[in-house]
This record gives sequence, structure tokens and C-alpha cells, in this order.
Amino acid sequence: MATPVLKVFISSQLLEVWEGDEKTRSYPISTSMFGTGNEEGSLRTPLGTFEICEKYGKGQSLNTIFKGRSPMGQWTGEKSHDDEDLILGRILRLSGLEKHNGNTFQRYIYIHGTNHEATIGSPTSHGCIRMKRQDVAALYEIIPTGSLIHISAT
Repeated sequence: MATPVLKVFISSQLLEVWEGDEKTRSYPISTSMFGTGNEEGSLRTPLGTFEICEKYGKGQSLNTIFKGRSPMGQWTGEKSHDDEDLILGRILRLSGLEKHNGNTFQRYIYIHGTNHEATIGSPTSHGCIRMKRQDVAALYEIIPTGSLIHISAT
């Protein structure tokens, strides 16, 4: 079986999993509310080709809160976190493979679960690709490190 390839479409807020010429899964996502771009500190979602270089969260609950990629407790749905962009459940860290997106690793751009699942399908993140916690856990299980991901504006 071929290594899966991920495709992210900013305009439709979708992430697709491709195995060879076959789309095998599709998930709604949320990309940056600030648009696309590669500038440090811009909080924008980068475009181009990347690889999944690191994965975090194996064996953790889907409500695990990550800070600095380390588990730091459990999110219980409390409203006190409504203003925070929590990283929950699983993390797939991206590394840019092109000159224009080569700073992606240092920008800490991830695919991760969120406490703002109601906003999935709209561009509301701070640069990362947010997913529903169940969806990112399913993706985590089938995507090995080294897998390619293509992020396009269309």
C-alpha cells in the first residue's frame, strides 16, 4: 500500500487523504483567520509542500492539552478556555520542503485537535490546521512521519 498523501484546500476548508490515485478520506478543517503566508509571527497558514516530521499524543486522551508538545492536563469543556486556542488530543508537526515555506518547523505549524470544534469548516485558527479531536486521532493512526502534505489556496 502506498504511503498516504494529505491535501489541504484552504478555499473549501477540507483535508483529504490520498492513497495513490484514490481519495480515501476527507475531513473538515479550520485554517488561519489571517489568510495564508509564510512570514514568522504572521499567524497565517503556509502554502506549498511539507512533510509530517513529528507526531505527538500516542496513548493520550483526546482531551489532553498540549503546551510545547507536552501533555499538560485535561480539557473538560470549561468555558474559562473559550478565549484560548488549545492544542488537544494529537499533533502532527509540519516541516516545509520548499524555500518559501522552509521556516514552517520553527513556526510550530501543526495539524491538531481543538477546543473550538464548532468553528471547524471556517478559517478561524492562528496558523495551524485545526481538526475535530476524533478526526485528528483517526488521521494520526494512518499517517506515518515522512508523509507529504500539500496545502493550496484553492
